[in-house]
Amino acid sequence: MALASRSRPRKNCIKTSIEIGRYLVSPFSHSRSDGRHEAAVSIRSGHGSATHDRVMRFSPLFQTARAALRYATDQGLAWVAGRSVAVPSPSNP
Repeated sequence: MALASRSRPRKNCIKTSIEIGRYLVSPFSHSRSDGRHEAAVSIRSGHGSATHDRVMRFSPLFQTARAALRYATDQGLAWVAGRSVAVPSPSNP
């Protein structure tokens, strides 16, 4: 019986995705056997065969799935904001 409880599948909690420009940010959390929650985020860009999906998992553990989702959302949005900063073009002399 102990083996069955250890091999229990982890539950995933997926939050509604957020579309920002060309990115789709999808935060989610994993419930651990000790009751804490891990945070992760998927950031997708492109379409069809040119689709690229980045998945980032974070090391802090959280007491609730809601806190993990909030952290993953914040991290995903910060990553997109960092990628969306306009790069100044060099001026022509």
